[in-house]
Amino acid sequence: MKRKDAREIHSLRPLEFIPNFTQHAEGSCLVKMGKTWVLTTASIEEKVPPFLEGKKKGWITAEYSMLPRSTHTRSRREVTAGKASGRTQEIQRLIGRSLRACIDLKKLGERTIIVDCDVLQADGGTRTASINGAFVSLSLAIQTLLNKKTLSESPIVKPLSAISVGIKSENILVDLDYGEDSNCDVDMNIVMLGKDQFVEIQGTGEQETFSLQQTLAMLEAAKGA
Repeated sequence: MKRKDAREIHSLRPLEFIPNFTQHAEGSCLVKMGKTWVLTTASIEEKVPPFLEGKKKGWITAEYSMLPRSTHTRSRREVTAGKASGRTQEIQRLIGRSLRACIDLKKLGERTIIVDCDVLQADGGTRTASINGAFVSLSLAIQTLLNKKTLSESPIVKPLSAISVGIKSENILVDLDYGEDSNCDVDMNIVMLGKDQFVEIQGTGEQETFSLQQTLAMLEAAKGA
């Protein structure tokens, strides 16, 4: 099967991480996965949410948004609507869960790291790009704490990564762009710790159902990516 950008079916789009992209955040990164660009920033607060007070552990949370012209047509800013959409809430919860999976929250201490993910340009895979950039920003923020000797050891357990996979005409494709994502038969987003642990598997039969064998093949393709 030929992809429009001439990639092999299991090949990634051009991938670039630009660390320390902004001046003020304790950690920041501009991640580019093909034409999907996401700015991620990590901010440290020396407090935890009320439900964690006195429990000697920290918290990681995330917020996600798309700029009005990150897509072909302008979308309304969600702040003007008064609330985040269901899609936005789902994605930022996914990012937060993923980041917490790679951190020993007890070693973080009673502090919160908030990671903001702002999509500058969207061409499919914004949630997976956000997770990848968010992990870099989180790592840089933790390095800031280590440099200041606020922390004596890193609370990062394993590296975190995410990728999309899909099935089109019985071919398993890795790292879908918007055209592929919107027309695939099966769509899946996968988040992993290291090379052998899954954090999240989100799979949907968009046009067709999929078998256990196809599911395992998609997981293997994601693992390789």
